[in-house]
Amino acid sequence: MKARIPQHREFIINFPDTVDQAKANEGWAKLQQIVEDYKKSHNGASVYAPTFIEDCEADVKKLQEEYGFEYTVEYVK
Repeated sequence: MKARIPQHREFIINFPDTVDQAKANEGWAKLQQIVEDYKKSHNGASVYAPTFIEDCEADVKKLQEEYGFEYTVEYVK
């Protein structure tokens, strides 16, 4: 069975080695919560939904300031 995922954008997130592992784990948990909150508020919509990046980027930026990770938004085919 094959499934084709349409072209979409993704957050590419990286915690540098200079970030304490416990703090990075906490940051990952909060990032995962953003995904779960998005799904709940958008009737189970996938992170592949066209508005996911726009709807979540402000929250990701806030966490970036707190946890010191780097991120980009990339198109995936």
